[in-house]
Amino acid sequence: MHNFVRPTLLADRVYDYALSIGLREPEAFRRLREETGKLSEGEWQIAPEQGPLLALLVKLLGATKCLEVGTFTGYSALWVASALPPDGKVICCDVNPTYAEVARRHWAAAGLADRIELHLAPALDTLARLKAAGAAGTFDYAFVDADKANYDHYYEAALDLLRPGGLVAVDNTLWDGKPADPTITDADTAAIRALNAKLHGDARIDLCFLPFADGLTLGLKR
Repeated sequence: MHNFVRPTLLADRVYDYALSIGLREPEAFRRLREETGKLSEGEWQIAPEQGPLLALLVKLLGATKCLEVGTFTGYSALWVASALPPDGKVICCDVNPTYAEVARRHWAAAGLADRIELHLAPALDTLARLKAAGAAGTFDYAFVDADKANYDHYYEAALDLLRPGGLVAVDNTLWDGKPADPTITDADTAAIRALNAKLHGDARIDLCFLPFADGLTLGLKR
């Protein structure tokens, strides 16, 4: 039997309290989060408590060059951009022009649009172009939160683009707990389950798994 305390879902009252003491969310960020929450795909947005963590990690890294695979309406990119120096940049990959318009509007409202560069194209194409342009080993941070079937490809491309000591963050690695149930074998769950196993054994990174929100796995490139 494992000798540890199993994390449990927070009751609504406790979760609201946690946000009230742990989330310093600028008004422009809140407006984006709330607008996105009204969309039918609003659950794609990162949890609000993830934003400050990603921003703090970027600041601790002293990052100036960041990558995001899967941007949706831009909430996570906004947090990362806010932690960058004025000359820093987040390179974002997405394919949906409707969501991109929402993102750009709110990035501008927050005064951070000049730190975010959005590429509207299949992410693997954008990542390949970055590598071909000589960007391998130059990024400080990468966040992966896109279609799950390609998670392994995104991870490998991100790791290649990161410098030694750079950080990759992979979202949704708990995936509502489905990877823990071997009877669930849909393509998305299988892809996340396989990547989780790969990350656990990957000697190229120092590994940290955070069982909060929908699971966030961090890998520091050796």
